[in-house]
Amino acid sequence: MPQHRTRHSAEFKAKVAVAALSESKTLAELATEYGVHPAQITRWKQELLERASDVFGKAKKKEVNHDAEIDELHRQIGKLKVENDFLSNLPGLSLAGRRNKR
Repeated sequence: MPQHRTRHSAEFKAKVAVAALSESKTLAELATEYGVHPAQITRWKQELLERASDVFGKAKKKEVNHDAEIDELHRQIGKLKVENDFLSNLPGLSLAGRRNKR
C-alpha cells in the first residue's frame, strides 16, 4: 500500500519551527509531539531562520509604497481642484445655468 505525503499548512510549519527554535524540547520530543520527522523539523527551522528577514523587509517596502501612493493621490486631488476652480469661473459654464436650460 503506497504511503501518501502529508501536506502541512504554513501555520503548522511555523509553529513547529518556533518550538524548535525555543529549544525547550529536543527534536525527538517535538517529532513525537507533532508527528513529523526530526529532519523535517530541522529543515523548517533553517528555512524560518533564512527567511525571517523577508518578513520585516516586505513590511517596510509596503509602507514606503503606501506613502508614495498617498502623495500621488494628494497631487491628483490638487490638480483636479485647480481645474475645477478654473472651469467654474468661466462665464457660460455655470452648472446652475446648465440645469436651468434643460
